[in-house]
Amino acid sequence: MTAPSSAPAPGRGGRWIEHWDPEDEAFWNATGEKVARRNLFFSVLSEHIGFSIWTLWSVMVLFMGPEYGLTPADKFFIVSMATAVGAVVRVPYTFAVALFGGRNWTIVSASLLLIPTIAAFIVMEPGTSFGTFLVCAMLAGIGGGNFASSMTNINAFFPLRKKGWALGLNAGGGNIGVPVVQLIGLAVIGASGGPRVLLGIYIPLIVIAAVLAALYMDNITSVKNDTGAAKDAAKDAHTWIMSFLYIGTFGSFIGYSFAFGLVLQTQFGRTPLESAYVTFIGPLLGSLIRPVGGWLADRYGGAKITLWNFVAMAAATGVIVMASMEKSLPLFTTAFIFLFVLTGLGNGSTFKMIPGIFHAKALAKGLDGEEAAAYGRRLSGASMGLIGAVGALGGLGINLAFRQSFLSVGSGTGAFVAFLAFYGVCFVVTWAVYLRRPAGARATETTASEAKTQLSYAEV
Repeated sequence: MTAPSSAPAPGRGGRWIEHWDPEDEAFWNATGEKVARRNLFFSVLSEHIGFSIWTLWSVMVLFMGPEYGLTPADKFFIVSMATAVGAVVRVPYTFAVALFGGRNWTIVSASLLLIPTIAAFIVMEPGTSFGTFLVCAMLAGIGGGNFASSMTNINAFFPLRKKGWALGLNAGGGNIGVPVVQLIGLAVIGASGGPRVLLGIYIPLIVIAAVLAALYMDNITSVKNDTGAAKDAAKDAHTWIMSFLYIGTFGSFIGYSFAFGLVLQTQFGRTPLESAYVTFIGPLLGSLIRPVGGWLADRYGGAKITLWNFVAMAAATGVIVMASMEKSLPLFTTAFIFLFVLTGLGNGSTFKMIPGIFHAKALAKGLDGEEAAAYGRRLSGASMGLIGAVGALGGLGINLAFRQSFLSVGSGTGAFVAFLAFYGVCFVVTWAVYLRRPAGARATETTASEAKTQLSYAEV
């Protein structure tokens, strides 16, 4: 058993750990867990602020009254572009960890958040053009990339048996950045402050996160920039199947986080303050429940939790459709908040499935022990960026669906009907790929390896 060394590697700056084997229980209990938890804490802090900056414009649009000259469709388009950029940058951010090191990239990615924050501080006033606001919202999208690099980094620190909890806590702590920026926005609006007050609060927090990452985080030398892993992950069907399911969970969470306040304003005539009083509750509960989704997946299997979670999401969406048609604000708000909780639960369970799936593939190939664990880490780490990016694009789809629904019928009802149908498809895919066991006749036609893989997937 070898303790982790934080001595700088030859020819490389920063704190580099030369030996890291979290699957070795003696190593993990002696020193590994302490180091992993420290890196997890400061990773969550940086990712948390990244989420706040990414979703900043969900609050900014609440400040933008008639004097800004923007229609509801304009506002939905602004938040859609922030969502889109946040999704796209997740791919390069994933591979940046292996290229620069988890600690080093956390410093860089946190520092980059100063760009959209300062830009918004400069232009946030009536008379600024729609195009300028759009560019600033797109710049804020870089905050969405912090999730991908953070998850890839933390995935390398924890053993398979702890990944559900660790990844859920990491993502949940980051997701809380959404309700926090909305809650701070509520306080600013309630105190009759302007949007620049909110932005001024975040600028020093960004600097603090970057400095703390530099002081307390580590890089892992063994996490190398493996382009072969990226190619293998992109070729694997499970990467794209899980991307589809992640659209249903995280895509819903981030899309609704951007849109909730605007829907309340546009469909139910709520004022900015009335909207802000409610907007943060859903993302907050959805974020807090995410680690629980990971924990449940660790205990009962991610596929099972994900399957029934989609059933519950469809049911909640059905209630929202009814409330929207009946114009019942209390029922609409309650069901929407419950849907947020379910998106968070599903976020945790779906992301737990990823390392389990690739570990199951390793076992089916005849690998075992550290060899199987290394195979799983290699492909699951590479696939997480792609899955996170495609999943976040679901948020873009949700906001564009709302925009079109309001333009077409004057409410969000049509969009919710489409979302309900999509959750039904996600249920079918989850069952068919990860839980359906080969029937008797079919099982006799499969190879032993295929049967073993199918049984293993049922436990992911």
